[in-house]
Amino acid sequence: MATHRSHGRHTETPTDGRPDPRPDHPPDLRADLQPDASLDVPPDVPAGPPSSDARPDPRPGRQPDAATGSRPHTATPATPATPRATEHPDAQGTTAIPTEPPEPHAAALAEALLAAGRGYPVIPLTRNKLPAIRSPHRGRPESPPCRGQCGRLGHGVHDASTDPLTIRRMFATAPWATGYGIACGRPPHHLIGIDLDTKNGADGLTALRFLAEEHDFPIPPTVTVLTPSGGRHLWFTGPPSPPIPNSAGRLAPGIDIRGTAGYLVGPGSVTTHGRYAHAPHTPRHPAPLPSALLDLLLAPPPSAHREPPPDVAPQHAAALIRFVRTAPDGQRNARLFWAACRAHEAGLGQELAARLTQAARDTGLSTHEAHATIASAARATPSSTPHNH
Repeated sequence: MATHRSHGRHTETPTDGRPDPRPDHPPDLRADLQPDASLDVPPDVPAGPPSSDARPDPRPGRQPDAATGSRPHTATPATPATPRATEHPDAQGTTAIPTEPPEPHAAALAEALLAAGRGYPVIPLTRNKLPAIRSPHRGRPESPPCRGQCGRLGHGVHDASTDPLTIRRMFATAPWATGYGIACGRPPHHLIGIDLDTKNGADGLTALRFLAEEHDFPIPPTVTVLTPSGGRHLWFTGPPSPPIPNSAGRLAPGIDIRGTAGYLVGPGSVTTHGRYAHAPHTPRHPAPLPSALLDLLLAPPPSAHREPPPDVAPQHAAALIRFVRTAPDGQRNARLFWAACRAHEAGLGQELAARLTQAARDTGLSTHEAHATIASAARATPSSTPHNH
């Protein structure tokens, strides 16, 4: 067997003239790193002089010229297309996490299209969470207000659509959009958003738990979106009618309602305060709104001229005490603070201080901890006129 050195590699040729079954070129592992394995592009390895055995070079496009023995010029293989921003193939050809996040506008459009594909009408939003397309009627408002009947874009939530072409058109009109809004109250989901805030001393989640205990309704697992400020949005499905009014703090401090003609900031949106994102392990579909909570949303707001029934204060006090006493581990101090704030708002702060302290001690808090929390609530809450009994 003859031995040759070609291209810096050691090769052997059988002396009996039989073809060597071994490949002249070992497999090139770089092929596994190509972004698209379906593109059968040979590795661009520079060719050296032909080996002395004059065997044909097995690489495509590298056969010697019959007349001169020289290798013809071949075009450099085209570079495969760069993977999309949402994909980054790894060495095994699978899809891994992208090394760099996509540009906010493109990411918002992609998320909006996904939401629309699930039946949620969407609009583009600015970093300030406002509709991104300016009204075509600015400076000369219509009477009655135009809700999109003019056929132009710029009517806020009334522009919301699930049509991909319309959505792309809206985002193209507002290249500054970095988020998207999901219209509430629209078919097929008739979405209702419960916005639980944590700003300015409010604790919307604790307030909702109190309402659930006071009015005996469950809080079912549902789609949950985390906000940059530490709050959360709970998505529920509602009835087609009657319309659900939008409100801020009407049910309780820290609870805002997004109903008919309102919208929720969609997960994946980027705002001046950060990014909205799905909570871990959130359900894929929104749960139906509990009927008792729906009744609270539809109830007329309390009139400032209506005198409360004489037994409201005792019932409210008992509910606050029960709410503190039933606090699970991890919520004891938060519930006590929240209940003490509500007591001071109702003018019951001093009257309920001792009972709230005892309820907190029943959960395992010390007397010192309870007193400190109740004192903090008194400083944080403007009290109403005390009730006289």
